[in-house]
Amino acid sequence: MEAFQAIADANPGPGGHPSRNSGEPGYKASVDYVARLMRQAGYDVTIQTYKFFYFAYTGLPTFRAVSPTSHDYTVVADWNPGQSTGSTTAPLQPAGGIVIPPTPSPSSSSGCTKSDFNGFVPGRVALIQRGKCTFGVKTLNAQAAGASGVIIFNEGNPGRTGVFSGSMVDASGNRIVPTIPVAFTSFATGSDLLSQYNQAVQGGTAPPVMNLDIKATVNPNADDYNVIADSKGGDPNHVVVVDAHLDAIYGAGMLDNASGSATILDIAQMMRKVTPRNKLRFIWFGGEELGLLGSTYYVNNLSPTELAKIGYDLDADVTATPNYLVGVLDPAGVDLFSRTVSTTFPPQVYQPSTVARDQGIQYFDSIGLNHELFSPVGTDAFSFNQAGIPASGVLTGQDCCKIQQDVALFGGSLGNFEGNVPSFDGGCVDNPFRWCDNLSNNDPNVLNFMSKGFANMVVNMAYDTTVLSPSGNSTHKPAPSTPAHATRGAPTR
Repeated sequence: MEAFQAIADANPGPGGHPSRNSGEPGYKASVDYVARLMRQAGYDVTIQTYKFFYFAYTGLPTFRAVSPTSHDYTVVADWNPGQSTGSTTAPLQPAGGIVIPPTPSPSSSSGCTKSDFNGFVPGRVALIQRGKCTFGVKTLNAQAAGASGVIIFNEGNPGRTGVFSGSMVDASGNRIVPTIPVAFTSFATGSDLLSQYNQAVQGGTAPPVMNLDIKATVNPNADDYNVIADSKGGDPNHVVVVDAHLDAIYGAGMLDNASGSATILDIAQMMRKVTPRNKLRFIWFGGEELGLLGSTYYVNNLSPTELAKIGYDLDADVTATPNYLVGVLDPAGVDLFSRTVSTTFPPQVYQPSTVARDQGIQYFDSIGLNHELFSPVGTDAFSFNQAGIPASGVLTGQDCCKIQQDVALFGGSLGNFEGNVPSFDGGCVDNPFRWCDNLSNNDPNVLNFMSKGFANMVVNMAYDTTVLSPSGNSTHKPAPSTPAHATRGAPTR
């Protein structure tokens, strides 16, 4: 863990902060570090390269009101930048289609058609309400009308009031990076700006003047990497994949997921002289935070024969949360964030997945710890489940949003961010511009018992003959594919 932190510190990202994000030097240094240690431990190591779309802010985005009253909006707390570039200082003008007061359910189509910008004065900043179409469509329509910037505010219906963040995709779902700055903000901020504009028009005075500045670097064809390390021994027709994602999302990424990466690295080193019944394949995936990019690429590029040899996946995704929960992956479990079941899997995936799941539960029971069952959605295990491969694993939750049910089971407190509890402010991990997911954001005691629990699952599955048949036949037949599911992240509309 200290080595991963040192790598981040020695390799600042474009914004100048320690970083292990995919596409940046700190991630490649992490790849090289893991590969070197695994070769030293005697594993057969390969580095798999694939391409991805890289975007990174090169400075702190700013959003401020210049007039009639000067006011700086604080990033994350008051607004979030869309993945866009550009700078403007210009008067505000609302697009058509804004619905205020909002209806009980979403109904606004503000900015969704070119006619919403009839009479728009080129050069102004467009104020647009969330609703109906994608944020990219709204922005492209505004840009076509000559807008120099866009402010998209939440719609105001129940559950759609606060500060939010959105993905920039067009009507076909294709990613775009607008060349004008885009800000996402709350219903309260948006309706206040609209009120200021209307008062100015009615009073015959100048409309509010806004300033937006977003600087970023973009590479649509960046390199990313998976580290793959096979045990020397074990039946090559029966492979157990043991994985963690190596990338961060905003900065050092020490909790998410240097903790899981260190967990499987430690297990691999301790098992270096073991000859398992089933071949062990340790994989450190890239691009997990960007949409399971590394695990999806890996699974999708296996031949049918190679895929059929993989009998199981075990995933370690966040193993040291200070305000922890003890999570065990179960395909029928609830999503960590929504706490609802969003995906179901066929019996040939679900039933064998319970084998390692129950091993994890038995271990945590044995040391007096409660547990909760969580879906693999949002973890690399999901890529394997989709391919028909049973999977389980562990997680300790995020540093943002511990709920009362978790507190009742594990103690601790609601929320969790740098001592501000109770709090549901998003935490260090999944918010940009905080740069606080460092070594201090991990609890070594939690890392210890979670890693032992996960190691128990790995060792048991290394010798399993219930799921991975002792015959020479391939392990399984791929299950029917299930619908793709987006990982945690920004909404598109």
